[in-house]
Amino acid sequence: MLDLLFETSWEVCNKVGGIYAVLSTKAKTLQSLYKDKVIFIGPDVWAPTNESPDFDECRTVLDDWRKSTRLPDEIKVRTGRWDVPGRPLAILVSFRHLEGRINDIYAQMWELYHVDSLHGYGDYDEACAFAVAAAKVIESISCHWSDKCKRLVAHFDEWTTGMGLLYIKSRLPQVHTVFTTHATSIGRSIAGNGKPLYDYMPGYNGDQMASELNMESKHSLEKAAAHAADAFTTVSEVTARECEQLLERRPLVTPNAFEQRFVPKGKDYDFARKRAREKMLDVVKALTGRILPDDTLLIATSGRCEFRNKGIDLYLDALNVMRTLLHSNVQATRPVVAFVLVPSWVDCPRFELVRNLCSNIAERLSNPVVTHDLHQPGQDVVLRKMRDVSFTNKPDDQLLVIDVPCYLNGHDGVFELSYYDVLVGLDLTVFPSYYEPWGYTPLESVAFGVPTITTNLAGFGQWVLDNFDTDPASSGVTVLHRTDSNYSETVHALAAELMRYYHMPARQMLARMKAARITAKEAQWKQFIAAYQEAYSFDE
Repeated sequence: MLDLLFETSWEVCNKVGGIYAVLSTKAKTLQSLYKDKVIFIGPDVWAPTNESPDFDECRTVLDDWRKSTRLPDEIKVRTGRWDVPGRPLAILVSFRHLEGRINDIYAQMWELYHVDSLHGYGDYDEACAFAVAAAKVIESISCHWSDKCKRLVAHFDEWTTGMGLLYIKSRLPQVHTVFTTHATSIGRSIAGNGKPLYDYMPGYNGDQMASELNMESKHSLEKAAAHAADAFTTVSEVTARECEQLLERRPLVTPNAFEQRFVPKGKDYDFARKRAREKMLDVVKALTGRILPDDTLLIATSGRCEFRNKGIDLYLDALNVMRTLLHSNVQATRPVVAFVLVPSWVDCPRFELVRNLCSNIAERLSNPVVTHDLHQPGQDVVLRKMRDVSFTNKPDDQLLVIDVPCYLNGHDGVFELSYYDVLVGLDLTVFPSYYEPWGYTPLESVAFGVPTITTNLAGFGQWVLDNFDTDPASSGVTVLHRTDSNYSETVHALAAELMRYYHMPARQMLARMKAARITAKEAQWKQFIAAYQEAYSFDE
């Protein structure tokens, strides 16, 4: 039984991407197992005028340590709790002073672990400074409680915290270290640069590709952390194969799960679904001037703006094919609205749209395809693709496509709902990923009873194939077969599946929704946490 577990990530109390969802939903299960023996550590990147909405500061938390310890290098901390189910202990670490001596840290890590930081750029310095500052906090707490905490685990997530793990290994060899890569930096880069990742996987050398793609520092750090850690883990079998080839160490697979407490039940669910659908149709009315019926088919994709990796390109191409199929079918009269919920460089909500929403006005605005004004809209990949395939939302279009380029956090100025509060109102989600180590978005979707479409290249999609009948009726999940060379075939397969849902009778749709919820219950943390416990006790 461990005495203390630290988990360090850039996304603790800091919602950036999928790792936030992993940690914030895992927290409750960890708390139930190790009540207040779990401490999450994240970056203090907040200002008094822009505080983390998820961090409840409390000076009495870890008060004994805080009052009796002076941290080195002018490191400052704030203690409290992460305001997610389980409310675990959390420490936010200020690390800016360490950035001033980052070259000294790089020299030390080169001498100890041959980490090549010479080619670091972008967020590399910031991430490494935070990671080392977090490690020094762990060192301080470990020393303070050395008499009563003998079995300590320090868990570091993603390359951004790798330097912290290496610091712990060099200073506190008695601490059991765990390193999780949620996606290898070089694998993501290969895919993001349009190179065929899967057909040529056995021939790729990680070090060589890092040099070719200007990723030497991130890859070097990630590889060193993977090899130095007592336990090395990743989120799916798909990415385990990638790690084995590119990082040259086979990881333990620790699948991601979901916390069902985020999902409303019974009448609350019905209310949330009705509210979400009304809001989506109100936005359509205020943007396009169209008043659509309640049974409009509402579809969406979401996630980070990784255009190829997340399959956003394929989604839009499939919608283009679907539009043609609808046009050729005289019996197809039901309208379709397909949303792209992918954050971009937002300026502000469109003034005319907000005005129409407030006044309940149906009006077709100029450029009725986007809800927010963007900085450099001509460079936005989603809008450019929509222009290329002529999605203009004309008054007689049966299929409307709407770009929502902002984070849905309840304060976006248009929907004023969180992502989950919008998700619950959809009929179907689509995530035709090319590179997706796990795929939290389709798992979230089925948890909310919304059927989803993903691919076998996503870890979640492969997990569904491994654990359920391949018939989507049994799981609420359609898994498309995608390779490096079948883009066109996948586009048409997705369009056909969209048409299948379009024509699906209401009773069959309800059955799919029920199947989706059942699938999600098999992917709860209480089922998957055992893999993490194995990582935490790897030395036994």
